[in-house]
Amino acid sequence: MYLTKEIKTDIFKKHGGSETNTGSTEGQIALFTHRINHLTTHLKRNQKDFNTERSLVMLVGKRRSLLDYLKKKDIEKYRILIKELNIRK
Repeated sequence: MYLTKEIKTDIFKKHGGSETNTGSTEGQIALFTHRINHLTTHLKRNQKDFNTERSLVMLVGKRRSLLDYLKKKDIEKYRILIKELNIRK
């Protein structure tokens, strides 16, 4: 399994402030980015997996809306997060 409990706690500890703060915008964006990277590598090997492709597109849309929210709320946190996670904008 690619997303274990330890990986999740590390992501939320690094980006969310604490490992129990799973609802923070930064933590959710970091988790979505991790999942998107995993699905992208999966789709490179399995080009005809259309269900995964649809899931990836939906996940990218969710992350985009959270990034837009963070950009409106706090532009500095947005810029730092974009740079940390290597997200193109």
